[in-house]
Amino acid sequence: QVQLVESGGGLVQPGGSLRLSCAASGRILGINAMAWHRQAPGKERELVASTISGGGPNYADSAKGRFTISRDNTKKMVYLQMNNLKPEDTAVYYCNARGVYLGDRVTEEFDAWGQGTQVTVSS
Repeated sequence: QVQLVESGGGLVQPGGSLRLSCAASGRILGINAMAWHRQAPGKERELVASTISGGGPNYADSAKGRFTISRDNTKKMVYLQMNNLKPEDTAVYYCNARGVYLGDRVTEEFDAWGQGTQVTVSS
């Protein structure tokens, strides 16, 4: 099995910054893609930023110019640096990873989600 654990959320004033971290663990053989999604109260979950092995990052329009996604493949971690935060960024942020892991007998694909970390932007 594969587990993802997020950290770094919290309360921040408008214009402030936060850095989210996500650590993947388990019998992971390779991670093809990692991403951050968020879900605000009463709204659907949406993609914020993603990064694919061998490719560049991809950002939602709302994140462009303010958020930066990065990966540490050695540590199996993904980060989301969020600057100039706005009240509308308030949401639960979820880490997602897709790749391959060693199952009981064979190699299997995984699509894992973390439990989420709350980000609140308020004065």
